[in-house]
Amino acid sequence: MNDNTSILKIKGVGEKAQKLYAKLNISTVGELLAHYPRDYEIFAPPVSIARAVPGEICAIHVSVVGIPNQKKIRSLTILNVNVRDESGAMQLTFFNMAFLKNTLKPGGFYVFRGLVQTRGTAKIMEQPKIYKLDDYRSQCGQLMPKYSLTKGLTNQAVQKAMRQALTFYEFEEEYYPPQILEKYGLCSVREALANVHFPIDYETLKEARKRLVFDEFFGFLLMLRKNKELADELVNSYPMLETADTVRFLEQLPFPLTNAQRKVWGELREDLAGTHCMNRLIQGDVGSGKTIVAVLALLMCAANGCQGALMAPTEVLAMQHFESISEYTERYHLIFKPVLLVGSMSAVQKKAAYEKIASGEANLIIGTHALIQDKVEYHKLALVVTDEQHRFGVRQRERLAAKGEHDSGENMAGTHPHVLVMSATPIPRTLAIILYGDLHISVIDELPAERLPIKNCVVNTSYRPKAYEFIAKEVAAGRQAYVVCPQVEEGELEDVENVVEYAAKLRAALPGTVQIAYLHGKMHSSDKNRIMGEFASHNIDVLVSTTVIEVGINVPNATVMMVENAERFGLAQLHQLRGRVGRGEHQSYCIFMSTNEKKETMERLDILNKSNDGFQIAAQDLKLRGPGELLGIRQSGEFSFKIGDVYSDAAVLQEACAAVDELLQEDPGLNAHQMITTHFAARGNSVDFRSI
Repeated sequence: MNDNTSILKIKGVGEKAQKLYAKLNISTVGELLAHYPRDYEIFAPPVSIARAVPGEICAIHVSVVGIPNQKKIRSLTILNVNVRDESGAMQLTFFNMAFLKNTLKPGGFYVFRGLVQTRGTAKIMEQPKIYKLDDYRSQCGQLMPKYSLTKGLTNQAVQKAMRQALTFYEFEEEYYPPQILEKYGLCSVREALANVHFPIDYETLKEARKRLVFDEFFGFLLMLRKNKELADELVNSYPMLETADTVRFLEQLPFPLTNAQRKVWGELREDLAGTHCMNRLIQGDVGSGKTIVAVLALLMCAANGCQGALMAPTEVLAMQHFESISEYTERYHLIFKPVLLVGSMSAVQKKAAYEKIASGEANLIIGTHALIQDKVEYHKLALVVTDEQHRFGVRQRERLAAKGEHDSGENMAGTHPHVLVMSATPIPRTLAIILYGDLHISVIDELPAERLPIKNCVVNTSYRPKAYEFIAKEVAAGRQAYVVCPQVEEGELEDVENVVEYAAKLRAALPGTVQIAYLHGKMHSSDKNRIMGEFASHNIDVLVSTTVIEVGINVPNATVMMVENAERFGLAQLHQLRGRVGRGEHQSYCIFMSTNEKKETMERLDILNKSNDGFQIAAQDLKLRGPGELLGIRQSGEFSFKIGDVYSDAAVLQEACAAVDELLQEDPGLNAHQMITTHFAARGNSVDFRSI
């Protein structure tokens, strides 16, 4: 078997399983082997109820006391089971599992394994797994991989397929030179893949993971180096001068720019007028005012007779940008002639937009990835502003530039638009210099004075009823709330809240008048846009969501952000989630709910209590999450590495950066390292320097 072998060749994987794997974007053996475990667990021997520690996953061997009590609240079935051992009693709660009432016999002994929580002084477990004692003992002591799943696919089935794949996989030859392997302590790919899936112990797992993380960073940085080289060579085909338009706009704005905004605006003016194409990143905290600076650059572009494009990560956000810029245009008599272009528009609406763009009638095009589709022909595209979720590489810029000029028949082949990227991902400067190696970096490091600081609290699960009361109170006052959970549906991740089930629980807990909906990344884009649009229009009071809402929507009326299983996220990501609230005139609140009550966990989360500065929080995150941290949910956001995390793997990132620099210094064209070029090109990192 090789990378491209169909997973149907794996024994035990039939057409039904193939369809389930397809939901996880797995169709080949290579993609299966790259489906790394999201977590590992050791099945420890059962403990007594008295020794079960709140915030930890424990197994207890207990007997069922009496007949399980079942009740139904709207669409939610709740089954409470009382259990006991010699040391004490505990209540177990199961949701929508009514069949257990007949399965769990009074007086019967079972092993229950799950997250221990507290309710007042009592210990409880919700949705624990159930085992026979002998079955549980057979798993004790093993380091077991846990995979992200989809409904119908079990962890055991994935483990079995993974063992088969590793047995028959044809491993490629080593592509790094011996000095790189030795200098950075890297094991072979064969060892890395075998040990990341089925490690003997934590040490072998750390070594395996380091090699795979190093590979991921190395390929990314190698591509980045060439992008920078090309970007530095691009001549400015659209030199721009500042006109009275931007000066008048700034004078009319009801608020002054902060010193940081003024500094960055000066850097943009210099770039747009300079000898080379602008290729710049504005890095700024949530609410620091990046968008208004980008609007100034787009206005300067329009004033110089050119077109600008603003690309947003979601349709709802694109429409919000369109509405706010249209309002600016009308109120301040700006020269913008904006047009909206998103996927959900009708064919007639798109055709009208295409015509305005091609003729030059529209000098500002606002949309999603629809902006770079083949059907769109630009008249004189000189500036592209993108959000962090749609960071353009060289090829996307070339796709835009290749659309050419149409106003005078002038041959402008080879011209490139200026590129401005906006990012709210708070990355410490040492890492930003590595990760944004192809961009010049500007930082907006102060917030506008009128913004109300968000009030934060870090609590354990015993606070949940009070949190629900608080959300109900805010909704009654006309406000809205977000609740963020780490996963989508039962089975994808164990021991954490999931949005589908959580929404049902929330409907049972809040008054019936509260409108609740859920949102996750696996939904069809039209459904996501509809729900986000309804939340923005206040047809939904509480939105239960995964981190898909991190950058997708601007709702000034939302005043509460509650994050379940907060301990599973990095601090920087929690800070970004917090940025969804605090955007309007009303006081906003953020509740970080932790199921883990360990002192170090609560102290780490408490940093969010003490600071609203994203860069300071990111720096703390970097210190606290040391190299080799394996558990928890990786940061999402701009750098969607499969296994690497820019915070907990910062040391490996710096090593990969040094290795890339070392190789390119001695062999700029990688002529003597063809195996590296071939390997990373096959995995989507085009690093063949002669053909890029």
